Amino acid sequence: MTARLSTPSGPATRSEGSANASASAPVLSEDELVRTHLPLVGHIVRETLARVPSYVCRDDLVSAGMYALVLSARSFDPERGVPFGRFAAIRVRGAITDELRSMDWASRAVRGRARSIEAVRNELAATLGRSATRDEVAQTLGMSPAEVESADADVQRAAVLSLQSLDTEDGAGLLAAPGGTPEATILLREQIGYLRDAISELPDRLRTVVQQYFFEQRKMSDIAADFGVTESRVSQMRAEALTLLRAAVRGMDEPPAATVATTRRQAAAQASYCAAVASRSTLAGRLAQTTLRGEPLPMRDAG
Repeated sequence: MTARLSTPSGPATRSEGSANASASAPVLSEDELVRTHLPLVGHIVRETLARVPSYVCRDDLVSAGMYALVLSARSFDPERGVPFGRFAAIRVRGAITDELRSMDWASRAVRGRARSIEAVRNELAATLGRSATRDEVAQTLGMSPAEVESADADVQRAAVLSLQSLDTEDGAGLLAAPGGTPEATILLREQIGYLRDAISELPDRLRTVVQQYFFEQRKMSDIAADFGVTESRVSQMRAEALTLLRAAVRGMDEPPAATVATTRRQAAAQASYCAAVASRSTLAGRLAQTTLRGEPLPMRDAG
């Protein structure tokens, strides 16, 4: 009879096999990890863009995702047994979510109130079989109709102040909605004027990037060539400009203390910028930048 040789089995064997597999797996450098997983960022960005408003800038999400991918490669430890793709995907999604939050022109309180009102509207529509009136929504929430209207206006204000909505040649995206009240038209005109003041108060290079990228539709590579810098530097300048613009616009309704900055120096510069925007023109001056219907007039040279 042929003797059978017993083979070791159980946890010890599996542990040894895992160790051998780990030892045989190639160890990639940080650069190789980043290059290999570049498509991961594009996939997550495409997935995210399908669920967010159309004015969200794809380049901003890609920049945030790429930065998170690089940080993931630097901190990745293969000894933990977690595949790099899974490890990086979590951090990339988190970075993109943070970027979306920073893009939001409305505060969290405004968004939370808007979600509550929208939920009540949906419930009433399902119950009544029609769209609920403002009075019905207000009564259900225990609010006054004026408070509901104010909340709706806050959300609308956040929507119309996207720079992406300012890049059309005819400005049709900024016209007051048909049947809008005179108060709403005045508010829209003031917002456009305030945003234009904020653009005019930007430092020269940041203002040039904003005007050429958003209004003139120039490519980042072309702007970078004019400046004699890299395309990533132009992307960084655009991000700096948008941070300042958001701070200025939020300053219309929130105190300067609500402005977010990472250092004291940045906070001081941001506060000085917001003060300059607020004092640049009067209400009449801001309204003068649009027609009576809210159509934007040609921008004057900043000075």
